[in-house]
Amino acid sequence: MRKRFHIRRGDTVKVNSGNHRGAQGVVLQILKAKSQAIVEGVRIIKKHQRKSQDQPNGAIVEREGPIHISNLQLVEKGKVEKGGAKSSS
Repeated sequence: MRKRFHIRRGDTVKVNSGNHRGAQGVVLQILKAKSQAIVEGVRIIKKHQRKSQDQPNGAIVEREGPIHISNLQLVEKGKVEKGGAKSSS
């Protein structure tokens, strides 16, 4: 059975509970298997990057972490265009 959520990518949401209560942001990604969402500017975590050609000395990168969907409240529906379909000109 397919999971359906009250939020989608591109929606503006508010965090209801947890350490980040009251924060607002735009949904960047939905993780269906874990029922979590990644919200822009909320739950910033530090990710340690291994040495690579891009980062010769390695790095500590800040990025958004996932939040459970039950802790999010829809504030405003967003409009996201789906990629893949080309318009005929």
